[in-house]
Amino acid sequence: MFRQITEDVRVAMEKDPAARNFIEVLLLYPGVHALITYRLTHALWGMGFNFMARALSQFSRWITGIEIHPAAKIGHRFFIDHGMGVVIGETSEVGDNVFIYHGVTLGGLATKKAKRHPTIAENVVIGAGAQVLGPVHVGRNTKIGSGSVVLQDVPEYSTVIGVPGRVVFSGISSDMEDDDGLESFPDPVARAIECMLDRLPQMEKEIRHLKEILKKEGIDPQVATDSATIKRRQSES
Repeated sequence: MFRQITEDVRVAMEKDPAARNFIEVLLLYPGVHALITYRLTHALWGMGFNFMARALSQFSRWITGIEIHPAAKIGHRFFIDHGMGVVIGETSEVGDNVFIYHGVTLGGLATKKAKRHPTIAENVVIGAGAQVLGPVHVGRNTKIGSGSVVLQDVPEYSTVIGVPGRVVFSGISSDMEDDDGLESFPDPVARAIECMLDRLPQMEKEIRHLKEILKKEGIDPQVATDSATIKRRQSES
């Protein structure tokens, strides 16, 4: 248990550039406090002390603003940044090296006693306010944008944004950060504009080619365009 707590603190120091020293993180970081309490309550839950585990979990929720069910399964090198409003449900499964921000919910949609919460694979980043709902599987090395609502399985090496969440990028790189060390969530509107700009030179080339064909046939391209416009308007009217 002591080794696990030490690892949790050191992971927080690695992933949070604002962390200055071990003691500060251990005493002042609510995400670390919630995770330490979870490690204890999860052990108690496994030994059958369910009421005691839930009681400690509720106390931790009251102190930190983070609710982690004792039955949830969380791997190593897990870090919650800020943490207020984070909810991790009973049948959630979280892999190693997962990083989530405040306001994230790993919640359920069903009321049956079955697997009803998400499974998060390794090396996943979940942005602030994101909701991952139902027994969905989020593949490894995936990034979920802030405020997204994920209701379906997500393939590995993907970026998800929007409501409902949609995959806007799916690659093969395992890098979770860009060259400046910042989390990168591509803008789908910007991507659409880039695609249009990439297409424009080809369209202009095709238009020039059509004009050349019309000129060879002895047809003025401008007159042909005006005639086509007049005919279209007449058919519409």
